[in-house]
Amino acid sequence: MLTLDAFEEATEVVKNVIAETNLMHSDYFSEQCGNKVYLKPENMQKTGAYKIRGAYYKISTLSDEEREKGLITASAGNHAQGVAYAAKVYGCKAVIVMPTTTPLMKVNRTKSYGAEVVLYGDVYDESAEYAQKLAEEKGYTFIHPFDDPVVATGQGTIAMEIVKELPLVDYILVPVGGGGLATGVSTLAKMLNPKIKIIAVEPAGASCLSASLDAGKPVTLDKVSTIADGTAVKTPGIQIFPYLQKNIDEVITVEDDELVVAFLDMVENHKMVAENSGLLTVAALKHLKVRDKKVVSIISGGNMDIITMSSVVQHGLIQRERIFTVSTLLPDKPGELVNVASIIAREQGNVIRLDHNQFVSTNRNAAVELKITIESFGPDHKKKIIDALSEGGYDPKVISVLM
Repeated sequence: MLTLDAFEEATEVVKNVIAETNLMHSDYFSEQCGNKVYLKPENMQKTGAYKIRGAYYKISTLSDEEREKGLITASAGNHAQGVAYAAKVYGCKAVIVMPTTTPLMKVNRTKSYGAEVVLYGDVYDESAEYAQKLAEEKGYTFIHPFDDPVVATGQGTIAMEIVKELPLVDYILVPVGGGGLATGVSTLAKMLNPKIKIIAVEPAGASCLSASLDAGKPVTLDKVSTIADGTAVKTPGIQIFPYLQKNIDEVITVEDDELVVAFLDMVENHKMVAENSGLLTVAALKHLKVRDKKVVSIISGGNMDIITMSSVVQHGLIQRERIFTVSTLLPDKPGELVNVASIIAREQGNVIRLDHNQFVSTNRNAAVELKITIESFGPDHKKKIIDALSEGGYDPKVISVLM
C-alpha cells in the first residue's frame, strides 16, 4: 500500500542522493497556454532523471541478503541509471537489460556507474521479460521500473516537494510510460490536497494508459512507435493500475511532432535540454482547457544523445519554417546563380546549402535545377523570400528536403 507514512519516509531517504529541483516559473509557457506554469526540472537530477528516487528508495528497503544477490532490472535508460547509481552507493552488483534501440548516451552512462549492461529486445517489454528470466536463472533481485508500489512511493516524493513549494497548485502534469511516476505523484498529491487535478500525459504512439482506462483494466498494445523512447511501454503496471484509475483525472496524448516543437521551446526559452519523454508535459500545455490556473509540468528527464538531439533540432526548425528548401529551374548561363543568391541576400535570407543539377534536362540552356536550403526568421520571412524569387522571374517550389 502507498501510505502517507511511507511517502514521508521516502522523502527523507531520497534526500541522500537527489539534487534539489526547485520549481521554475515559465513566462513563455504561461503566455502560451494562459495559465501560471511552473516547471519541475527533474532533468537536472544527478542521473539526469527522476528515476533515482524510486530506485534508491526501493533498494534502501531491501535486506542485506537481497542486495548481496545482485540487482537486475530492465529499462530504456533512466531507471537503468537510477538502479546503477543506487547499487554503486550500496556497493552491490547491478545488471541492466536495455532495449537495443536505447540511445548510446544512456547505455554509456549506465555503464559508467559500474553496472553490467545487456542489450536485448526492441522495446521495454521484451527487455523486461528477458531480465525476469535472468533473475530466475541467476538469483538476482529484480527491481521493477514502475510496477512496484515501493518504487512508485519513491517517485511520489516529487509531489511532496511540489506541494511544499507551491501549496495552492491546481494542476500537476505528469508523463506516463508504465505509470510508476504517475502513481506516486497522483496518490500523494490527492492525499495532501484532494482538490489538485492530476493530468497524465503519454505519447500517442504508446498510449497504453488511455487504452487501459477505457477498458477498465490493464491492456497490452499490439505495438508502440514514438520518439519518446522512455515512455515506449506496451502495458501499464498491473499492481499500480488501481491507483491510476482512482487518482488520474485526465489523460492527454501528444503526437511526436509536438515533442519536436517543445524541445526547441525549452532550449530557446529556458536553455535546458529535456528528452522527448520528459517533454510530454510541456507539449500538453497547449491542450489544457483551463485558464488562470497554477500548473506544474514535471520534466521527467534530460538524457538525450547528441544524434537524436541534432535530428530533433533539424525537424523542429523545418516545422517552424525557419529552414526550408525551394527548387527552381533556371537557364544554364553565367550570372543566374549569383542573381538568385542576391535576391535571397536582399531579403536577409541565409543560404545554408545549394544543389546545382545541370543534368535535369537534356537541354541545359532551357532548364538547370537549383535546390536551395534557406534559413529564415519564420513563416512570414519565408513567404517574403519566396515572393521575391517569384518577382525576380523564378518559380520557386517548396520541397521537403532535410539537411
